[in-house]
Amino acid sequence: MGQARSGAMEKEKAGTTITLALAMLLAALGTSIANIALPALAEAFSAAFAPVQAVVVAYLAALTVCVVIAGRLGDRFGLKPMLVAGLAVFAVASVLCAVAPNLPLLLGARALQGAGAAFLMTLAMALMRQTASEGRIGRAMGMLGTVSALGTALGPSLGGLLIPFTGWRGIFWVQVPFAALALILAITTLPTESARERAPAVRLRSVMTRTLAPNLLVNILVAAVMMTTLVVGPFYLSIGLGLTAAQVGFVMAIGPVISIFSGVPSGRLVDAWGRDRVLAVGLALLTIGALLLAFLPNGIGVAGYVLSIIVLTPGYQLFQAANNTAALANIPKDRRGTVSGLLGLSRNIGLIAGASAMGAVFAFGVGSEDLAQATPLAIASGMRLTFLLAGAMMLAAVAVAFGIVKKLRKRLD
Repeated sequence: MGQARSGAMEKEKAGTTITLALAMLLAALGTSIANIALPALAEAFSAAFAPVQAVVVAYLAALTVCVVIAGRLGDRFGLKPMLVAGLAVFAVASVLCAVAPNLPLLLGARALQGAGAAFLMTLAMALMRQTASEGRIGRAMGMLGTVSALGTALGPSLGGLLIPFTGWRGIFWVQVPFAALALILAITTLPTESARERAPAVRLRSVMTRTLAPNLLVNILVAAVMMTTLVVGPFYLSIGLGLTAAQVGFVMAIGPVISIFSGVPSGRLVDAWGRDRVLAVGLALLTIGALLLAFLPNGIGVAGYVLSIIVLTPGYQLFQAANNTAALANIPKDRRGTVSGLLGLSRNIGLIAGASAMGAVFAFGVGSEDLAQATPLAIASGMRLTFLLAGAMMLAAVAVAFGIVKKLRKRLD
């Protein structure tokens, strides 16, 4: 009898894990799959680059705005019901994107899809924390990091395969059956919360504790540095080092591939070593990797860039697993959705800062806004300045994560 019950519980946990992983995969896939279709969209709607680029921005903007809302609704009405609602919204929005007759309607549908993705990303993390045993929280967070990296990396390649055969609409149609499958799995496999487990909505100010604030601030800094590699990298590799588009794509794929394979091991290390130790290792690797990017590529070319990314990327996955585990470690059940939303919000703020502010720093270092006309030497100068600043940001992150946290712990003790 005991063995049968244990087997049933293992199957239930496996079903929950698969469902939450698929939800996170869909949210990440929606973030990256539209990028590859921008040229096709510009041709289909006879539109300039800026209006077409809004197809990507609308998704990210809605995702950023809605992550905290999704978390608070999950805490108020239940994580499972709100995840189911988010999956339904995402599925309907994917259909609307696929059949959109013009660009304005496509933008509206993408914003709706981003809002649905906010529920998927936020509540999948909260539910994973709620269903994971205390000794396996780090592993669960690491697995979500792996799935998120997989979705981000899969988007451009899957879109590139579909567009020649299905046109741009195919990149949205392909998301519909996956969203429908995730919806069915969520309804049938996720544990149902009792009414007693739900609590009235708490004020956001009461959730923002002294111990949580450093996690969120460091999350912003790290996300900004990681986005900087995605923004600056292609310019440096193509103009600074003279690589072809195919070669740039290959080199840029190294980071996501490393992320895919390092996420789960990072979570295991959190469970085995403790979150503080893994957080320290992750931030150290991020600092070293950022400083290496400032000097090595300019010295030894592509090999230096690749070596720097090999150091930087595992550091990011170690940081993510440890920081998310630390942020959610002692949070009551009725606040986990909100805290997960705050983690998503801080990450998105960092991504936006990396794309805008750090991009501006790079242009300043190059000495021209017209990067296409810049010389390789000017690009190298911009690369050096940008990642010297990124390294300084990581040193600041170390100070925030350990200096401030230790002081707060002493005060609280």
